Amino acid sequence: MSQVPQDSAPAKQNSMPNNENNPSIPALFDLSGRTAVVVGAGSGLGQASAIGLADAGAHVVVADLNVDGAEETVRIISQRQGDAGSTGKGGHSATASPGAEAARVDITDSESVNALVAAHPEAQVLVITPGANVRKRLLSTTDEEFDRVIDINLKGTYRLMRGFGAEMAERGRGSIVTYSSFRALAIEPGQGLYAAAKAGVVQLTKTLASELGPQGVRVNAILPGPFDTPLTQQIKADEEWWNAYAEKTALGRWGQLHEIAGPVLFLASDASTYVTGHSQLVDGGWMAQDGRFSPRL
Repeated sequence: MSQVPQDSAPAKQNSMPNNENNPSIPALFDLSGRTAVVVGAGSGLGQASAIGLADAGAHVVVADLNVDGAEETVRIISQRQGDAGSTGKGGHSATASPGAEAARVDITDSESVNALVAAHPEAQVLVITPGANVRKRLLSTTDEEFDRVIDINLKGTYRLMRGFGAEMAERGRGSIVTYSSFRALAIEPGQGLYAAAKAGVVQLTKTLASELGPQGVRVNAILPGPFDTPLTQQIKADEEWWNAYAEKTALGRWGQLHEIAGPVLFLASDASTYVTGHSQLVDGGWMAQDGRFSPRL
């Protein structure tokens, strides 16, 4: 029998990487010991995002202009964790628990945003969810409506990214999750201002991902499809409009709030350490099909 020369034998590979290089799946999604600031967490998708991150072990700063809504989210988190609630730190939080604390922030005011950053410079996760819409045909909109939609959706996101991004870059680690929309990719008559603002969020996200990548900071966008939130109540009030949205999705229904938590957790956690500059659709398959006709084949 011929033998393979020693110097030509393939190098032996480890059949099982060590735990450091091959962490368990639960460990990848574990946010224990991390602070996550979720802005717009007093209701809707922001609240669902905050609850999901708290369930994964993060200490969540529930930030919102509506303090009552923020405190209600803290109460829900505390109830899920069996916490009694305690006093927040720095006077910035009126309600707190080991898993969450409430904070007021006005994302249209740079001083308010800077105060939130100063109160939580240690944040390893930032989730930016606020949104505002004006459903009017473009030629009927006003400068004031344009400014409001841009200020909340785009400039508010920019202010938060700028403030927390600088802190994360200095530490060499962090994850920022912005909220864009499927409307950044597919418009509907009457949603031009919102679509333009959310498309801008996607570009800001890509830009910051590129600029902060060398510092170890990841930046990704969530693009929700049709979810039943305070922002979609005008659609819900019109049965034909509501049903048309459901029928357009591949799943044939609207999204449930808890269904946003998984994608947010993925992007916030170590499960996505090689994902940045990404736009993650959570749309029930809306963008996967044109939805106009299903042939009988």
